[in-house]
Amino acid sequence: MTEIETCANGVQYVGDIRGGLKPAMRITIMGLVDVRPQSFTVSLLSSPRDTEEDIPFLLTVNFRDRSIIRNAKFAGIWGAEERKVPYFPFTPGDNFKMEIHCEHQQMRVLLDGQRLCDFTHRVPQLKAVTGLRVTGDIKLTKVA
Repeated sequence: MTEIETCANGVQYVGDIRGGLKPAMRITIMGLVDVRPQSFTVSLLSSPRDTEEDIPFLLTVNFRDRSIIRNAKFAGIWGAEERKVPYFPFTPGDNFKMEIHCEHQQMRVLLDGQRLCDFTHRVPQLKAVTGLRVTGDIKLTKVA
């Protein structure tokens, strides 16, 4: 995971997950929320350079309605959205540390060390998840 670039709608990061996703893997995303954010998105991808790829896990943080939406897309079809979260933890202008823990049955998302949400795997094989993309109204400081 090594490519960071700036695009018209904010920061964009695209990187490879070498060997594919596996249980016990953790992805860490650290950054600073813009002062006037609209949204940002974290996507786990089957093919990181293909814009029409399957998206085994999509997490969208929307500041306008203070929602955190999770979903997945396969063969061009989106599944059911998941929106329930115990709290909306993001504040404009503040730093954050998001960790995505891959477990056998689900993704567990922690924010600043607190459990935020879970997302049950919808992909048949985790190793098919080979990329990460981050876009939107944040400034990335670390992706690992």
